[in-house]
Amino acid sequence: MDSDPFYYDIIMAGFGGQGVLVIGNLLAYAAMMEGKHVTYLPVYGVEMRGGTANCTVVISSRQIGSPVVGSPHAAIVMNLPSLIKYEPLVLPEGLLFINSTLIEPKETYRKDIEILSIPVNEIAIDNGNPKLANMVALGAFNGKTKLVQMSSLFGSLEKVLDQRYHHLIPSNIKAIQLGAEFVRKMT
Repeated sequence: MDSDPFYYDIIMAGFGGQGVLVIGNLLAYAAMMEGKHVTYLPVYGVEMRGGTANCTVVISSRQIGSPVVGSPHAAIVMNLPSLIKYEPLVLPEGLLFINSTLIEPKETYRKDIEILSIPVNEIAIDNGNPKLANMVALGAFNGKTKLVQMSSLFGSLEKVLDQRYHHLIPSNIKAIQLGAEFVRKMT
């Protein structure tokens, strides 16, 4: 038995194409590399092409009973429809990560949770690759929560990304680092 059991669950959501399923998979894989128990549950279907896409990740020091998350410790929301759907579900004292490039922080209403507002699209665009906003978000979220070691995230890229994208691993690592650095400068 663990003397200090750990359990943390996250919902990640955004438009299909924003890469939320990829960053969920990366976080889950990184936690697995560190010997933690993990579940990763992507939601596929009509959500892909412009609708909302989401996934849940559960990380624990013990076996996990179910990958289904009703009230997460944290939500990463990349667009307004995802904010509307998932903000009410975050546990009190939980963390709501919002992409402030696409969501005005004033759109949030909860006072009993921490709101981390990061302009991930702007950061990605300013650094030359708008497609890496998801990696900026993952780096910022992990920089804040420290759920896994950054080196584990970097090591998971090769396992999670399709072979044809491996040449982009250095730019993905840079985007993750940019997100983490942005959070570090906030504190």
